[in-house]
Amino acid sequence: MAYRILGSRRRALQTAVAATVLLAGCATDGGAKPATASSSASKPGPGMGKGYSHDPFPSTYKAYPGVPTLVTHVTIFDGEGGRIDDGSVLFADGKIVQLGQTIAAPAGATVIDGTGKTLTPGIIDIHSHLGDYPSPGVQANSDGNEATGPVTADVWAEHSVWPQDPGFSRALTNGGVTTLQILPGSANLMGGRSVVIKNVYARTEQGMKFPGAPYGLKMACGENPKRVYGSKGRQPATRMGNVAVDRQTWAKAVEYKRKWDKYEKDGGEAPGRDIAMDTLRGVLSGEILVQNHCYRADEMAIVMDMAKEFGYHVAAFHHAVESYKIADILKANNTCSAVWADWWGFKMESYDAIGENLALLQKNGACAMIHSDDANGIQRLNQEVAKALASGRRAGIDISDAVAWEWLTYNPAKALGIADKTGSLKPGKMADVVLWNGNPFSVYTRPEKVWIDGALLYDSSNPKLRPVSDFELGQPGSGDVK
Repeated sequence: MAYRILGSRRRALQTAVAATVLLAGCATDGGAKPATASSSASKPGPGMGKGYSHDPFPSTYKAYPGVPTLVTHVTIFDGEGGRIDDGSVLFADGKIVQLGQTIAAPAGATVIDGTGKTLTPGIIDIHSHLGDYPSPGVQANSDGNEATGPVTADVWAEHSVWPQDPGFSRALTNGGVTTLQILPGSANLMGGRSVVIKNVYARTEQGMKFPGAPYGLKMACGENPKRVYGSKGRQPATRMGNVAVDRQTWAKAVEYKRKWDKYEKDGGEAPGRDIAMDTLRGVLSGEILVQNHCYRADEMAIVMDMAKEFGYHVAAFHHAVESYKIADILKANNTCSAVWADWWGFKMESYDAIGENLALLQKNGACAMIHSDDANGIQRLNQEVAKALASGRRAGIDISDAVAWEWLTYNPAKALGIADKTGSLKPGKMADVVLWNGNPFSVYTRPEKVWIDGALLYDSSNPKLRPVSDFELGQPGSGDVK
């Protein structure tokens, strides 16, 4: 990608070429050769040996260069429920170094006065379709649902991600989103693999891919699969059909895993390869996390029992408008809920949603978070949490602002298996940081600066740090921040 361009399309093209060279250089450390989509493909991935590579499309992400930065006199939400007033945060070499009341600035550090502002970890959206359903929203770009069969565990969302989607830059600049999970759609019972990405400018999806983040398996229950395939006169056409197809598929996956485990341990003739079963074997082995679209409480309970039957774990239910009814069961199963603040009523299974869902889950000790599932909503997730927080307080559930920030950062990081790397402002974690120009739960507050791995990628006061995708170069309104 390149930066904001003004003037003629010819100037835009010239600048784009120059920026491509510049950014390719920035994305390396110490002048090393830039990584490409294939530069590390020949290196053995995890699990490569007797069997097959478990990571044939490895991340080529390289952090952009940053400088040591100290933000002082700022209100800090640390992402894990902690708050420091009039505090300071120091980050350098891409990592959080220290936070506290008073920190001395190291030599050469950039010092920013945060008086009247708030510093938080970057927002993590666990449910996005950016890149798979990019802007402009035309059929030619509609690549999120492989609705050709109820089980498509062989498809990978990353193979549809278009890095030039303008939605990525809007999520960064308007929403302070630094990490997001891109999922397949919910037409299928098993829709395929998800991918976690860093919200940076890159020429390829692999250049955005979060290093070391587990893959996910998108599953769906309820209305969508039975409607899509029932309308075609095939199974599943009912909720019991949904469960039957799931169970039959998992039974096959258990046998597939048994054969491959035996081969990799004892040798002999290799079993037949099945790309879809590779993904399900990864789930059964704990390498791939289940991210399950589901609305109704009774169906979520059934899915958790099915997971026990076949020996896997549901990391999170998405949408989960009735999670408040089974908060104790979700807590006991260590399963999170990714929900909206107030979307409801758009289909039957969404009718029993309540605004207090997030607050009730928090009160009962269950893992909960906000999510978008929307190219516009991802730009306002802080405001969505503000609505959920207000609904809880009106119901007498007293949750602090700092604790509520967990719904935006630390809890989604846990559900994605990356909480040891990001999601809070703890020393040693990635310096994915947002400086807000006021109270982040106010509709009048916006991101002022956004850092990813300690690199300043957005600065509201610097027009050169307003990202624009190649697709937008030279177009009216390119790089607009609203």
